[in-house]
Amino acid sequence: MKYTVFLDRDGVINKDSSDYIKNESEFEFIPKSPEAIALLTKNDFQVIVITNQSLIGRKMASQKTLDAIFRKMKKGVRKAGGDIKDIFFCPHTPEENCSCRKPKPGLILEAQKKYHIDLSYSCMVGDSAKDIECALHAGCLKTILVKTGNGSKTAQELSQKGITPDFIGSDLYEAACWIINSMKD
Repeated sequence: MKYTVFLDRDGVINKDSSDYIKNESEFEFIPKSPEAIALLTKNDFQVIVITNQSLIGRKMASQKTLDAIFRKMKKGVRKAGGDIKDIFFCPHTPEENCSCRKPKPGLILEAQKKYHIDLSYSCMVGDSAKDIECALHAGCLKTILVKTGNGSKTAQELSQKGITPDFIGSDLYEAACWIINSMKD
């Protein structure tokens, strides 16, 4: 059975911005995140990105621009020796109340259906409460919070909700090491 690692994008793989990542030039990897994905790939984990991208619904960027940002991300990860199997994203605004916007589990369930993923062999890495709650709603085995992006504030927010991630790491690289050590037989 191949293990699946779901990753949030902004704040986990790349530096986040309160103004959104609206073009390729604004996309900047968090240090060691491509290497973390490469480490997961080399240890036989499939990596799938699960991300809210309401900048499409807000008309701040086109689908073509978002695709270019995704290509830049995938190219940087490949250059480090890693692979992103697929990217699932929600283009909707929060007001649209869709089923694919995290914390709802729609994107993970879509990936599960497409790739026949056994969620009891999966985990989600994120920097927000929405990421952790999405993984719990979907039935992922493990939840990992990283302190990059919004992660430092999120631990307290989750604690107030009575939610404890399985691991809190300083960044995606530390999270990848923990995943490899704790999830492989």
